[in-house]
Amino acid sequence: MNFEKICVLGLGYIGLPTASTFATHGVRVIGVDVDQRVVGVLRSGEIHIHEPGLRTRVQAAFRSGTLQVSDTPEKADAFIIAVPTPIRDDKTADMRAVISATEAITPHLAPGNLVVLESTSPPRTTVDLVRPILERGGLKAGGDFHLAYSPERVLPGQILRELIENARVIGGIDHASAEAGAELYRTFVCGDILLTDATTAEMVKLMENTYRDINIAAANEFARLAHEFGINFWEARRLANLHPRVEILKAGPGVGGHCISVDPWFLVEAAPKCTPLIRQAREINDSQPAFVVGLLEKALGGLAGKQIAALGLSYKPDVDDLRESPAITIVELMIEAGARVCTFEPFKPEAVVPGAAPAVSLEEALSGADALVLLVDHEQFRSLDPALIAGLLPGRLAVDTRGVWGAEWKDAGFQLQTLGKGKNDG
Repeated sequence: MNFEKICVLGLGYIGLPTASTFATHGVRVIGVDVDQRVVGVLRSGEIHIHEPGLRTRVQAAFRSGTLQVSDTPEKADAFIIAVPTPIRDDKTADMRAVISATEAITPHLAPGNLVVLESTSPPRTTVDLVRPILERGGLKAGGDFHLAYSPERVLPGQILRELIENARVIGGIDHASAEAGAELYRTFVCGDILLTDATTAEMVKLMENTYRDINIAAANEFARLAHEFGINFWEARRLANLHPRVEILKAGPGVGGHCISVDPWFLVEAAPKCTPLIRQAREINDSQPAFVVGLLEKALGGLAGKQIAALGLSYKPDVDDLRESPAITIVELMIEAGARVCTFEPFKPEAVVPGAAPAVSLEEALSGADALVLLVDHEQFRSLDPALIAGLLPGRLAVDTRGVWGAEWKDAGFQLQTLGKGKNDG
């Protein structure tokens, strides 16, 4: 097939890197987003998300004339849907963005076109949701046009490299659709391209993230047990991981991001009787923020009226992605318990949690605080000098939910409370 022009719907953490990568490899790309703010920011030559190297790539694509942005799709040889698929409060998949994007494509669909869904979705979304909508225009998937599912499998902070180097799974509704998808992604993918059917490809992404979620839940439960037994989870983990067939993950304040904290619920929704373990893991990780707040409350003798400096709001270190972040949940729970919370997120200082005061600097966050809570182990927080912090923080309680601060904090006069370190551990 000849892909001279493609249309990418959704210009977020996956869509924008994908669109600009295609464009810098010589393909004409129309990037589409329904958010007028996003379109306006991109047209001004800036970007709305933080990802190393992304601004340079996007600007290069604009300069070459191969990338344009719009709020509506137009005719193209291929369409890529990369819109969000969040979960609702009842833990069911919110597919409205996928439905809307698919409906927007339908009037522009022509014989010989390829449509690829990249959005992480419940099993059978491609065949049971996307396909019927596209066929409303009179064309038949697998006969008149190709339809495939290809999950993004990249790590924030390394997206541009992994888009090109990682293996790419292409699941078609038929073999010809999978082959068409492979031809499209060969434009820039250097890793292996693996062909399968659409529903298997959907399951691949869900299985990867669910596997991680279950193993994180085990680590978080081990950390809770360490508090129960008065031992050091981090030391026990180090020793256990010396076994050649054991790899216990790190404990933390919960699980966030648009993938691991969301995708397992798609499986629970689709097959509730088959997923008791997956549900339990999700419930453990979803309850971890409350466990952290309980530790802080116990250390301070209550949170009502206490001033807390909360470091970090993103779901993982050194990114600006706040989606499903457990750090935000912890801040919300502290506020509910009566604390006055000042937050500092260096990668998105304008981020606001309702009821909390956002700080634009570390010094502002620490001013007047009774306690300091590390919620995200950004590099600049990992390397803080506790002696310097002691001169800025009135209180002497430091809570580490990531297991990265050491004895130097105690040497500087702090009471250091670390997630996973029981009271009998030195």
